[in-house]
Amino acid sequence: MFDQPSLFGPKILTVSGISQYLRALMESDEILRDVWISGEISTYSQPKSGHIYFTIKDSEASLRCVIWRSAAQRLSVNLQTGMAVEVHGYVSIYEAGGQYQLYVDAVRLAGEGFLYQEFLRLKARLEADGLFDEERKRALPEYPKKIGIVTSPTGAALQDMLNTLASRYPLVEVFLAPAIVQGDTAPPTIVTAIQMLNQIDDLDVILLARGGGSLEDLWAFNDERVVRAVAASRVPVITGVGHETDFTLVDFASDYRAPTPTGAAVAAVPDKLDLKRKLQNETSLLNRIFSDKTWQLNQALTVVNNRFVLVSPLRRIQNDQQRLDEFEMRLERSYKHAVSLKKSQLDGLTRRLESLNPKGVMRRGYAVVRDSDGNILRSVEGVTAGVNIRVEVTDGELLAGVKEVRKNKKTK
Repeated sequence: MFDQPSLFGPKILTVSGISQYLRALMESDEILRDVWISGEISTYSQPKSGHIYFTIKDSEASLRCVIWRSAAQRLSVNLQTGMAVEVHGYVSIYEAGGQYQLYVDAVRLAGEGFLYQEFLRLKARLEADGLFDEERKRALPEYPKKIGIVTSPTGAALQDMLNTLASRYPLVEVFLAPAIVQGDTAPPTIVTAIQMLNQIDDLDVILLARGGGSLEDLWAFNDERVVRAVAASRVPVITGVGHETDFTLVDFASDYRAPTPTGAAVAAVPDKLDLKRKLQNETSLLNRIFSDKTWQLNQALTVVNNRFVLVSPLRRIQNDQQRLDEFEMRLERSYKHAVSLKKSQLDGLTRRLESLNPKGVMRRGYAVVRDSDGNILRSVEGVTAGVNIRVEVTDGELLAGVKEVRKNKKTK
């Protein structure tokens, strides 16, 4: 029996169609969407765009890799041709070239995968023991007098820290506890150095530091013995291990984590220039406070002095003298006013009296006529011709006789 040929031929895809189909398959695969691949870097390049292109290979195959610029800026490893690495990302199709490739978002040196897992396991266990609790961490002394350093005596990190301490705060006294900072023999020497520094009286802070390196190079600072020694230290500990992107377990147990050894020295002491500016500001503030207080006291003293003057016997006598002077002047004014008033009244009475004085009338041409007995004659009644009369004028008297009496006619 023969198979009958299909009436419809097989489905035909375009090149771009099959590429899109394979891309969809790869990007939907759980393994290919989140995969770590190890190999050796070859044909490395980084154009001006900032993207990184390279190939990783082993003895039997190779795989093209791409790191977009945004991910490349976050890399903590400087990639080089021939470097053994482990790269993470997802596998997809580059349709224009018809090639599958790995789109990388993270890179670590080969062998760090196991160390990283061990790092996470130790971190979880020590964290569960409370060694990383924030409540344990102590404040650093503001003005330390004695500082201990645990590091390699031959490393560049030591000289960097000493130079930084000398330039920022030359008053501090430094105690070096040398230690091996890399390899299997490093942890016991670090623990011994920390314990030795803890025996120094009045030690203010300990710097635990070393320069940068790979995860394997820094592994001594992930050792459980070292972490527990840092946590148990009587003296606050500042760690400055590796570079800013490097984290070790001692960083979580220490009282303060600095990004570098130099950063640890900076964190440990104040800057003398800042202290000088602060001192100048405090001096200015003190001078202002002193001036203000002096002014206030002077004002208070003036008030007290014035109050004392007011209640002093001399001031009372002076006040009484002034009041007496005022009474005297008021009395004098009143006397003068009364005299003036009386004088005015006297002048008025004088003028009235003068107006009533007969002599005054006579000075105006009038005369007073009296009979021989001296009685004033006010009328012709009772006067007869031939009687003697006296006529008084202003400057004397005239003796005369009445020749005739004439009586005024009464008018109706």
